[in-house]
Amino acid sequence: MSNFFEDALNGRIREIIDACTLCGKCVEVCPVKTPAGVTAPVREVVSGVIDILRNGDGPEWSRRWASTCMLTGDCIKACDYGVNPRFMLTLARLAMAKTSTEPREQRRRGVETFRKLNREVTVQSRMQVEDEVLARLGQKPAPYPPPQAGEGKSIYPPPLAGREGASSGEDANAEPDFVFYTGCNLLKTPHIALLALDIMDALGVSYQVMGGPTHCCGIGQLRTGDTAVSANMAETTLKKLARSGRVLTWCASCQVQFTEVMLPAYERQVGSRPFEMTPFMRYLGGRLEDLRPLLRLPVPMRVALHRHPGIPGVVEAATDLLAAVPGIELVDLGQPAIGLMSNALRTLPDYKKKLQLQELEAARDAGIDALVAVYHVDHRELCGHERDWPFQILNLLEVVGASMGIAYPDHYKRLKILQDVDLIMAECRDLLAHHGIADEAARASIRAMLDDQPLPLQGRPTAQPAV
Repeated sequence: MSNFFEDALNGRIREIIDACTLCGKCVEVCPVKTPAGVTAPVREVVSGVIDILRNGDGPEWSRRWASTCMLTGDCIKACDYGVNPRFMLTLARLAMAKTSTEPREQRRRGVETFRKLNREVTVQSRMQVEDEVLARLGQKPAPYPPPQAGEGKSIYPPPLAGREGASSGEDANAEPDFVFYTGCNLLKTPHIALLALDIMDALGVSYQVMGGPTHCCGIGQLRTGDTAVSANMAETTLKKLARSGRVLTWCASCQVQFTEVMLPAYERQVGSRPFEMTPFMRYLGGRLEDLRPLLRLPVPMRVALHRHPGIPGVVEAATDLLAAVPGIELVDLGQPAIGLMSNALRTLPDYKKKLQLQELEAARDAGIDALVAVYHVDHRELCGHERDWPFQILNLLEVVGASMGIAYPDHYKRLKILQDVDLIMAECRDLLAHHGIADEAARASIRAMLDDQPLPLQGRPTAQPAV
């Protein structure tokens, strides 16, 4: 799809240039323009973005606006002319990447990004779970002996070997109701993925689990400007996901990458889409009346929802799900809701730290029992703070699961709170040995886990677990 993908992107660029009236409404509603310091007149900002689409470069304020986009999506609702400004800025960042780096460097950066992702997902998942859990999550363990001195073998483990996905139900060959697409990084927090599968089981849904680095959406390569590899990776994954005409997605980044970038290109090529993608949380919200009788156990907690509105309907579904759990009191902390997921705020690191600290302080002042996040990324960045603040950090599915009588240990949070590579290595020694992971690979991935901490920890008393 690589050559056609380029043609499709170029065609969509022309359509955007033709449709955009330079009215600037997308800039007006953008929650990031002020913290990003974009103060130029809105029409000039948009005009500069159009220049970037045409030439790969534009005025500083337009490059700044494109580069700091957090994918909140308010701009999409603001446009009256059929333009998706969020995708427009994706194309602008792609054009800038292609202009600023040579193809060889784009390829090198994309390869390095993928290798890092693969290593961290592989090691961090294996240091928490056994083979049967990996298999249930659609990953086939690939045992191998640890490298010996002088053998010249890589210190890194092989990727979790590709599977066509683990299936629910008795007939693995039957077409499932859905493919459950985990993306890559959900595997770092396997307890969340397992809760999602158990909830689908309870709802009587048949599904096939696919995900991990062997099912990459290609977003890392697109960010570096390597459209050829990005398109090839995405097309490979598209063909695998087409096992069912309906795909439930967990990761918001994968949802945007496929529905706004890759699937429209594929549709231009073949005339139709191989499947439709629905965010898992929105699907679960749509099944609330079926789920409600399963919420049997009271969960007496005052909770607040950590919100990112980039995918329409997800925050609303999460709110409805929490409100349906008996015993839950939902508290509004009055904090800004910005971005696709927490990692989308990395474009302005100081602003991100400020927002996270404000939310933690508001949660403390409100006296809540738990700050509840929707996405795996949010959980990874926030969960370590449970050590320091008088409330828990939970994923929404942990609350729903508690009411259903379903629970899994959050090994990721337990390990991260240790904040010490050697202690974590000791805790995971048996699993690391079982999976044949060399010490250097394990240490590198654990350091990455601890570095996934935008707002530094502070050192306050730990909350008492209630869920």
